[in-house]
Amino acid sequence: MNKVFQLGGLLVVALIFASFMPSKDKAADMPGKAVKWYTWEEAVKANKKKKKKIFVDVYTDWCGWCKRMDATTFSDPEVAKHMNDNFYCVKLDAEQKDDIVYGGNTYKFLSNYGRKGVHQFAYTLLDGRMSYPQYVFLDENEGKLIVSKGYKKKDDFMKELKYISTNAYKTTSLNTYKSKAK
Repeated sequence: MNKVFQLGGLLVVALIFASFMPSKDKAADMPGKAVKWYTWEEAVKANKKKKKKIFVDVYTDWCGWCKRMDATTFSDPEVAKHMNDNFYCVKLDAEQKDDIVYGGNTYKFLSNYGRKGVHQFAYTLLDGRMSYPQYVFLDENEGKLIVSKGYKKKDDFMKELKYISTNAYKTTSLNTYKSKAK
C-alpha cells in the first residue's frame, strides 16, 4: 500500500513538473493561433463558398529552410492569425505523387525531372523556377499575383502578407511597399 502512495505521489510531482516545461511550438500553446493548412482541392472548394485570396507554400520534405519557416515564421501567432483571416493557406509538396485535378487539367508527378522529380502543378505555379521554399499568392479568382522566394523572418513576411491582403499590389510595387511599411 505504501508503494502505491509513493508511486502516485511521484506521478503527481511529474505531472506538475511537466506542466511548467516550455513548449517548442508557440502556435500550439494558443489554440486557434496555428495556420490552418488546406490541400489545394480544399482551398478551391472553400473559395467557391467564400472568396478569399489563396496562399501556397511550395516546399519539399528535404528542404531545411522550409522546415525552419514552419518552426519559426509560420508558428508565430500574429502571422498565423493574419494568414487565417485573409487567405486559404495551402501546403504543396513540390514532389508529391498524388494527382491534382484543377481547371479541367490533371497535374501529375514527373519522375524524370531533377534528382527526385517534381509535381506538374508546383512546376506550373513556379513557372519552372524550382527552388524551395517559395510562396505563391493568388487573388480571389485564383489568378497569380506574386511568387516570393526563400525563408522569411516574421517582420519581412508580414509586410508581404499585408501587401497582398490590403490590395496594395494594385497600386504599388512590393519593394516600394516594403520600404514604406513599418
